[in-house]
Amino acid sequence: MMNIYIFLNNHNIAYESFDHPAVFTCEQAEKFCPKMPGKSIKNIFLYDKKTNQHFLIIVSTEKQIDLKKLKTILGASKLSFASEEDLQLYLGVTPGSVTILGLINDTTHTVTVIFDEILKDQTLQCHPLINTKTVTIPFDEIKKFLKITQHAYQFFDIPKR
Repeated sequence: MMNIYIFLNNHNIAYESFDHPAVFTCEQAEKFCPKMPGKSIKNIFLYDKKTNQHFLIIVSTEKQIDLKKLKTILGASKLSFASEEDLQLYLGVTPGSVTILGLINDTTHTVTVIFDEILKDQTLQCHPLINTKTVTIPFDEIKKFLKITQHAYQFFDIPKR
């Protein structure tokens, strides 16, 4: 597995790093993480059983996603949370560490990346493949990362519950 810091530095992707205790939920992150610049986000790794397609959905932590409405927007048939095996296979992470930065491990470009439109042009708080650190990355640098990893992305108004 590639070291994310070496990758970011080798590609001149600007970031700021913060240490904190391990966090597995948005609530724990809010409680235990230091004050950081940027937008706190959650990353949801989904799978469409009928089309065998994987989606990484990125929204602000305040949003509770309506999976039924999201399924319609994505044109998915049977949307569910991806398995731990798929998390490891495609993103190289375990539950609680899902992150857009895991796309460095998706060398087959299997994962479709979807951002909530509210995140456009925001600095994002991301796990650097582990949940004991957070890096903040301006969206222009996120776009650079996605271009280098050859991942297309889309913005949608992600429906909330």
